[in-house]
Amino acid sequence: MKSPPKTRRTGDSQRSLFGEILDWMLAPLLFVWPISIALTHYFANNVAAFPYDQALRGHVSAISRQLKFVGGKPAINLPGSARAVIRADEIDTVYFHVYTRQGRLLAGDKDFPPPADLGSAIAEPGEIYFRDDELNGQELRVAYSFLNDAGMAPEQWVLVEVGETLEKRAQLANKIIASVIIPQFIIIPLAVVLVWFGLTKGLQPLTRLRETIEARQSADLSPISNRRVPEELEPLIGAFNAMLERMKRNVDAQQRFIADAAHQMRTPLAGLKTQAQLAQRESNPRQLQNSLRQIATGVDRASRLVNQLLTLVRTEAGDQLHQKQEPLDLDQLLRETVEDWVMRAMERRIDLGFETSGPAIIRGNAFLLREMVNNLIDNALRYTPGGGQVTARVVGHGDFAILEVEDSGIGISEEQAELVFERFYRVDDAGTEGSGLGLAIVREIADQHRAAASLGPNPRGKGAIARVIFPAWYDSTAVGQEVKPV
Repeated sequence: MKSPPKTRRTGDSQRSLFGEILDWMLAPLLFVWPISIALTHYFANNVAAFPYDQALRGHVSAISRQLKFVGGKPAINLPGSARAVIRADEIDTVYFHVYTRQGRLLAGDKDFPPPADLGSAIAEPGEIYFRDDELNGQELRVAYSFLNDAGMAPEQWVLVEVGETLEKRAQLANKIIASVIIPQFIIIPLAVVLVWFGLTKGLQPLTRLRETIEARQSADLSPISNRRVPEELEPLIGAFNAMLERMKRNVDAQQRFIADAAHQMRTPLAGLKTQAQLAQRESNPRQLQNSLRQIATGVDRASRLVNQLLTLVRTEAGDQLHQKQEPLDLDQLLRETVEDWVMRAMERRIDLGFETSGPAIIRGNAFLLREMVNNLIDNALRYTPGGGQVTARVVGHGDFAILEVEDSGIGISEEQAELVFERFYRVDDAGTEGSGLGLAIVREIADQHRAAASLGPNPRGKGAIARVIFPAWYDSTAVGQEVKPV
């Protein structure tokens, strides 16, 4: 019986599980079967030879009893009836002879020659031995024994041999082999059918699972029930349900993000459209210039929102281009980033400062960390009025490096300190423009660096202070170390 058609798919996909299991079950059987036939042939020949070897042994014993030693000389009296009994075989030809070690024939068949090593053969007198020989192109089985008298030298011993052809043995061996092999031609196909049936029944739970999954709606991410499922499939269903749960969380987050992003984008786009319509109706050059400035400001605001959205999406998705982490000096990175914001701080009449306490080595991604620092400084500048101060620093603290951005702005309450890290959340009384994404990006980047981000009231006075606590990097990375805000 042939195995079921094996569906081939493109790429590196495997063929059907049914065919794979069936092949692995039948291939060993087909390999073992010839070995079984060879072993059956070997043991059948041994079994068939045993009774006929015993008959030859009996013939040798019967002839040996007729041999006498008189005065140290052998004499044998073998009547015709005894010869007839020895040769009484309807299938095989039986030969016998009695030889001295000098090669003299005492009795038996002349055309049945003695062994070539008759004079030098080593044997125990009276013991019966067996050997294989050939006569006239026919294989023989020969039983032989050496006889002697007390005190007789080995060269005076007498050899008694009886040999017969192997036809009876071959017939019995063939019957034994046939009795074993012929039933196998019935049993093996029956076994294949039973294996096929058993596999079909055994794989039905997989078929039902496949049908259950195929019948699902594309938006259905609910767990698959593992009721009445074989225990071997429970880990698979458990892993699949865990994947569905992760997908559901991701889809829910994406849907919330898309809804929030659409809401946030609608406002600047509506403002741009209104300003453009006003500019189209404006004839006063001064008013037209004012409308164009408003449009440029709206474009900058929308552009920043889009850039922040893209940064957040790339960060959450684990953009491979920006995920490589390596040892770097956080103090130096903060210094370089602060320098980029000096001119903008001066435009807002804010004193932007940097305090150094020496190198602070952490393991991180320079691109993402610069994005995080940019958002922290931008957030501090937005919520600090003119004449205020913003100070950025890195402080070493044992096994940790603490990045701080301190401002003298409007401050923040304890209740709002955690909410500001949510997407699109903005402080109600801030009175500033922003998308509410900056601190969400900060927390996402901090999580990817095993760091803890926090924002709270400034303990040194007016304003707020943002902290990101990183595990310090030494010769080995501090993997799995839990970081708590301080």
